[in-house]
Amino acid sequence: MADKYDLSKFRLERILNKNSKTKTICVLGTFPSELAADTRYPAIVVLEKTAFTDYNVNTATNDDRDDDDDGNQCKSYFSHETKLKEEFLNDIYGNFLCFPKPDINSVKLNIISPCTEKHIQKYSSQEIFIVLETPYLYKTVTESRLQLESEQFTLDWVYNILEHKKEADRIIVEDPCKTLGFILLPDFKWDGKTLETFYAIAIVHQLNLKSLRSLTAEHLPLLRNIQTKSVTAIKTKYGLDSSQLRIYIHYQPSFYHLHVHFTYLKYEAPGIHCERSHMLSTVINNIELVSDYYQRATIPFTIKSSDPHYLKYFPPDADDNAEPIAKKQKIGE
Repeated sequence: MADKYDLSKFRLERILNKNSKTKTICVLGTFPSELAADTRYPAIVVLEKTAFTDYNVNTATNDDRDDDDDGNQCKSYFSHETKLKEEFLNDIYGNFLCFPKPDINSVKLNIISPCTEKHIQKYSSQEIFIVLETPYLYKTVTESRLQLESEQFTLDWVYNILEHKKEADRIIVEDPCKTLGFILLPDFKWDGKTLETFYAIAIVHQLNLKSLRSLTAEHLPLLRNIQTKSVTAIKTKYGLDSSQLRIYIHYQPSFYHLHVHFTYLKYEAPGIHCERSHMLSTVINNIELVSDYYQRATIPFTIKSSDPHYLKYFPPDADDNAEPIAKKQKIGE
């Protein structure tokens, strides 16, 4: 492992966010530079408890338990190697801490380094509000911020995938057509193995399509192609039917190059809620009804209070009696 990712050399600055429901914690810190001894790179590290699998609760003995897909003998929580620490016993109820073998007690870890201020903002816990973005608001505020390079995440990793420079071995299916084509591969957040948390992403080959706002009737063949070929490939490789998949587009997206998300319906993936995700089937239907639907529609999205453009959407000196530039609603109200 490169020194850049030697966890013993990571220095914590602060905790950005933690979620007891998803068993994740996100921290900000630094890694030392591989080039200069006195330089450190800012980094975001996300730690997530991995999902339970059927193998981990197998009660077969080590001698007769089936091997997993990688040829490794499966380990179970129900093993003499698992240690219990009693918290309390009361009649038929027992409460324990369980210490299984490390190889079935792993933690998924994502690293973004060097991270930017925009990454820090994205992963920090903050107040979140809904913007109802009208076409006028898109033209006057959103579109102008998209012109600022500082406001966007780098797309270099996207181009690496499209040009087969990186992650070529992870591709599930590809249509190389420059107009209708795309690459489907496991999402960064998925371990590529645990079906219960299946998450894939289709990235289009067209370079001029940025988001939902870019789509018109001209792009219906592309959207149908992504839907049909991706569903077929996922069924073939993972055994999931189309009726078991949540297929959607985010607005606003994390990065402005059109992409489509595919997640297992039982998995509560980040960003699946109605204020951000738009089902692909609904997107196709809307455009079939009105060819420029997404240029006319008012589309919701969420914004954090620390966002540098927050006050452009919610100006503090706006006339309370005038039509607001955006309707504000705090998430959770």
